[in-house]
Amino acid sequence: MIASVLPTYNRAPLTFVKGEGSWLIEADGRRFLDLGSGIAVNALGHAHPSLVDALTSQAQSLWHVSNLYEIPQQQALADKLVAETFADTVFFTNSGTEACELAVKMARKYHFEQGHPEKVEIITFEGSFHGRSSAGIAAAGSEKMTKGFGPLLPGFVHLPWGDAEAVEAAIDETTAAVLVEPVQGEGGIRPMPDQELKDLRALCDEHGILLILDEVQCGVGRTGKLFAHEWAGITPDIMMVAKGIGGGFPLGAVLATETAASGMTAGTHGSTYGGNPLGCAVGCAVMDHVAAPEFLAEVNRKAGLMRQKLEGLVASHPEVFEEVRGSGLMLGLKCRAVNADVVKAGYAAEVITVPAADNVIRLLPALTITDADIEEAVSRLDAAATAVEAA
Repeated sequence: MIASVLPTYNRAPLTFVKGEGSWLIEADGRRFLDLGSGIAVNALGHAHPSLVDALTSQAQSLWHVSNLYEIPQQQALADKLVAETFADTVFFTNSGTEACELAVKMARKYHFEQGHPEKVEIITFEGSFHGRSSAGIAAAGSEKMTKGFGPLLPGFVHLPWGDAEAVEAAIDETTAAVLVEPVQGEGGIRPMPDQELKDLRALCDEHGILLILDEVQCGVGRTGKLFAHEWAGITPDIMMVAKGIGGGFPLGAVLATETAASGMTAGTHGSTYGGNPLGCAVGCAVMDHVAAPEFLAEVNRKAGLMRQKLEGLVASHPEVFEEVRGSGLMLGLKCRAVNADVVKAGYAAEVITVPAADNVIRLLPALTITDADIEEAVSRLDAAATAVEAA
């Protein structure tokens, strides 16, 4: 008999009932150090006082009205995002997957309104992840994501990761956009080098196509800049945001320039829940913290500390780990042992990590993690690695 919850997840046998900062408390009372943050969602940790205050305060006045009316909290969050980024305008969603759907529509509609309805193809990359909707799985293109779900949404060209020559060769009169994650998350914590992002931006400009960045996992302070593309000194035309922007509340957004968004007029897109007062109140509180220069400086300092300790961990366990990779507090340990075995050993050592492709485990701690918790996290990872060696 099928379970009452559709069995699409391989869940660990853990039931968490409370969270405090970088810690999760299991139903049996065990305390786990959380290096997953709900897959890069809990940017300010669990139950951050500012977010609790923002949510409870808003909940006492107004939860939902729909986008038939003005929503002051939505306007406030849009203004913050526009002020801090390349964007001129923002559309709010409830997730990164929904953000992908709009980004694809926006790019194609732009070219249609410019008199080029043939420009519909979007170039994407091997190892990418853009959600599990029809557009998201078609964009990723992998058999794992698409098998059995045909016919797939057409209009995507899949290229090897980091192959600039292949991108240039693939661009033709039907190309609308290039869609890329500055740091692949699900693909195994693979940062695109700054120069390659610069080259993509230049190619898009040269051929009159749009650059779409998926910063759902790598954005909102995760890499030590507010958004990861800032390290390369470029700006996109369209950007997908989610996860960290809500700090744990379901919230996403598409940010765009006025030009890229010019085709999206009244009636071309919508969302019942997107930009609701509750979500946007929390988003404003997240931005008030994460966009502060002193906060980002601390993320970079802690990232340096954590990376240094992880390099030592890799050196101590050469049979388990191969290398540290990533940017800021979006880190990965490339494993020689089976990554799932390392994640499972982590559970026994009461430390949470997240598996990814390329035999990597992801380390995505709260951006507020303390130095003491970094020390304890690496100690627990050391214990997990020792257990894997002994198995």
